[in-house]
Amino acid sequence: QVQLVESGGGLVQAGGSLRLSCAASGRTFSTYAMNWFRQAPGKEREFVAAISQSGGSTSYANSVKGRFTISRDNAKNTLYLQMNSLKPEDTAVYYCAARNVLINDYPYWGQGTQVTVSS
Repeated sequence: QVQLVESGGGLVQAGGSLRLSCAASGRTFSTYAMNWFRQAPGKEREFVAAISQSGGSTSYANSVKGRFTISRDNAKNTLYLQMNSLKPEDTAVYYCAARNVLINDYPYWGQGTQVTVSS
């Protein structure tokens, strides 16, 4: 069982930065690949970024590539998302999720943190 708790969201002006954190409970954090997703009002949830168990491999949605950086600290059981050059269209609830790579499923999700970017 893994519990995930996001933090770091808030209100920021366009062009600003935020760093989201996702704290994981349990001893198995390092066995899961981790993802960030987001969902804007009235829209489908969408993929933002992913990182492998070791942190050696990352991938990003085209919409955030070059602006967002995903990272993890397995010693601290924490996942991060550094968001720079924020745009109003980045406004959404951001979720972290643990991915079971063996069955390509997401059994654990955080509760979400709101990010609002004003123009």
